[in-house]
Parts: sequence; structure tokens; C-alpha cells
Amino acid sequence: MIEELTAETLPAAVPALAALLRACVGDGASIGFLLPMREGEAEGFWQGQAAALREGSRRVLVARGGASQGGRILGTGALALAGMPNGRHRAEISKVMVHPEARRQGIGRAVMLALEALARDLGRPMLVLDTRSGDAGEALYRSLGWRPAGQVPGYALDNDGSGVSTTFMYKRLGE
Repeated sequence: MIEELTAETLPAAVPALAALLRACVGDGASIGFLLPMREGEAEGFWQGQAAALREGSRRVLVARGGASQGGRILGTGALALAGMPNGRHRAEISKVMVHPEARRQGIGRAVMLALEALARDLGRPMLVLDTRSGDAGEALYRSLGWRPAGQVPGYALDNDGSGVSTTFMYKRLGE
């Protein structure tokens, strides 16, 4: 089940979102964080999203497991809305995560499709994202019709301090 968080519902979800973030980073995900994560870093990140949710510049979706999984958060993704006048037709998809124990079950695809539907409802037909080149995420995005715009070598750091390539992608909804 996909649901949208608000500034009011976010605090109750922070512990589960922080656990998800730690699990994904621990499994090697390139989502802006490196190991070892500092105490409270994951919680602080999610708590910091409240202001953007309140002002409407960010939308966060979560995917919850069924009753057999206690309704726990298994995946998430965000839509950052461009605010400048010449960019009000676009949004950036970010922080798409699926718990390592729940991968290959269609959760990432469901989150992406829900984010695309939300963008469409908000009148944001141009979407962009970035992903570590060659990651499973890149294959997922391509399967959903995303196109590579280019690749930047060494754009992000890996846990060992080496640079990893990042692929920037876009999708025009309705094409």
C-alpha cells in the first residue's frame, strides 16, 4: 500500500524511515549517505523533511507491507518540486529506497509509478533523477521509460572514498 506522508504524519514514521535508510545504506545504496552513519543521522535527515512537506516543496510517499509484515514501511520515494518560475513544470525524484529484505517484489516499481502519478496530478510532466551508474535502480528506471541524459564520472563518493559514476535521467510524462 502506497501512502503520502504529511508534516503531521511524518514524526510517527521517522523511526521506521530511519531504519529503512540505515538498512539501505548498510547494503551499499548510493543515496547521499556513507558508512559509518553517525548516531541520529538518519533520524535527523527525516526530521529535517518536515519543513519542506509543510511548505509543499517536497512530497514523500511510503510503501507499507501487508498485514503479514505488520504494515511496516518497506519503501519510500520523494518528489522535490522545482520552485523557480521557469521550472514549475518539473520535479526531481529522490531517495527512492526499498528495504534489502523486500527487494524484487515490485515495491520500487510501485513507488516510482505512484511518484509519476503524483507528478502528473501536480502538473509536473518533466521529471529528473540521478542514480549510481549500473545500479539495479538504473535498470528499473529504464524499464519504466526513463532516458539517460548523461553520466558524470566520480560524481558521488563510495564508502571506500572512491568516486562512482552517476547517471542523470529524465522522463516526460505522457510520451
